[in-house]
This record gives sequence, structure tokens and C-alpha cells, in this order.
Amino acid sequence: MSIYDYRLVLIFCIAVAACFGAIMGSFLNCAAFRIVRGESFLKGRSRCPSCGHTLTALELIPVFSWLIQRGRCKACGAKVSVRYPLTELGFAALTVLCLLRFDLTVLCLRNYVFLCCLFLLTLTDLEDMTIPDGCHIVSVLAWAIALPFLPFPGWSEVLRSVIAAVVFGGGLLAISLIMDKVLGRDSMGGGDIKLFAVVGLYLGIIGTLFALLAACVIGLLFSVVTRAKGGDRAFPFGPAIAVAAAAMLLYGAPLIQWYGGLLSIV
Repeated sequence: MSIYDYRLVLIFCIAVAACFGAIMGSFLNCAAFRIVRGESFLKGRSRCPSCGHTLTALELIPVFSWLIQRGRCKACGAKVSVRYPLTELGFAALTVLCLLRFDLTVLCLRNYVFLCCLFLLTLTDLEDMTIPDGCHIVSVLAWAIALPFLPFPGWSEVLRSVIAAVVFGGGLLAISLIMDKVLGRDSMGGGDIKLFAVVGLYLGIIGTLFALLAACVIGLLFSVVTRAKGGDRAFPFGPAIAVAAAAMLLYGAPLIQWYGGLLSIV
């Protein structure tokens, strides 16, 4: 069954996906907050970071709780960052896009897990310039576990994905080591290199190449904007990679087909 078979089913699925995505966005935001502070996100109730007040169910409704409480803690009145509703809305939209792109399939579930990991590492990298290894591990496991349940593409395509992971992961590692020697400082974080290896599994060689080029452009633009605003903090590369990879995952296939047809390589 496809969500596109009936209009009412499509509308219902979009509504459910949006609600679920907002909840997941709230969870990922909480997980990122705790990870950068060395806390476990698998246990313990959510609490106000200012006064430690344990949040009730009514205070945890994505977006609406922030609006109703006017962006402040109900207990102490401390200001609650707008990051919370924005991440909830953003991931709700991303969830809907994933559903519309891949339908109710195992491929949709696999790619959604990858998008969750990309979203989480974006938040942690922006706040603390760290990319949790757990994001890479979960992404690789999701890719491997889903293989038996997907329309089998053939071992050649699976091999190409593995080769892409090795080429981009190993290639960027080699380039990074050389640049470290030349510049006398770290040129690229290990988390970024691992991330490109994982992206290679999901996007293949051509898709990852497009993602690499797009990530460089996005990273450069963000750096220019940050410096224009007077910021002196380096912009982490992880979020740029994540945005580029997510865009290619969702909408890269038509671009690759067009490019391949243009050059007669696909």
C-alpha cells in the first residue's frame, strides 16, 4: 500500500508524520543537550536547565508548550531558547519530507534513522564542535540491517556503496594528514571524516561527491555570514555535511540522473 493511493490516507499520514517528527525533534534536542554535557539521554526526566524543575507532560508538548508559556520556564521564569520550537518544527518538516519521498517502506525507515543521526550530530557539533561516534554506528547498523528487506539491488551496487565509504573516508583521511603536516594544525576533524565514510554508504560515489561539493559551499557561506556578524568562532563542518547529505538523500536522485545522462556515465 502507498500513501498516495488515497487522498485521506495521504493527509492522515502527513499529519501523523508531522506530530511524530516534532516529538522526535524534541527528543533529539534533549539528547544533544545531554550528550555535550556528558549526561545520559536514555534515563532521567526532562528538566529546566536553569532551576532543575522536572517538566510535566503538559510542559513537554512540542512547540505548543513553548508558545503557551511564552518561552519561559513555568517554575522559575527563566527564558527558554527559541532553539527548542525551531528544532521541533524543523524535524517535523524533515519527517514529512522523508515520508513523501520514500513512502511507507523499509527504505523510508532506514533513511529516517540516518536523518535522525544527521540532525543530532548537527546540534552537538554546533554547540560543542563534537560529532558523537554513536551517530556513525547507528547509521551503519541501520544501513546493514535494512539490506535484506530492500528490493535487492545486486551485490555490485552494495559493493559500490562500500567502496564509496572507503574512498571518501580513506581519501579525506589521507588529505587531512597531509594538510595537517603542511599547515601545522588540524585541518579536518576525525568526526567529519567518519561522517563522509557513512555518507558514502548511503549515497554512493557520485552522490557523495555532490554532497562533498555542496558541503564545502554551505560551510563557506556559513563562515562568511558568521564573520560578517562579528563572530570569531570557527563554524563546524559537520552541520554543512549533514545538510548536504540530507538534501542529496531526499532529492539527489533526479540530479544524479540528469548529470549522468548529460555525461553518459550513469
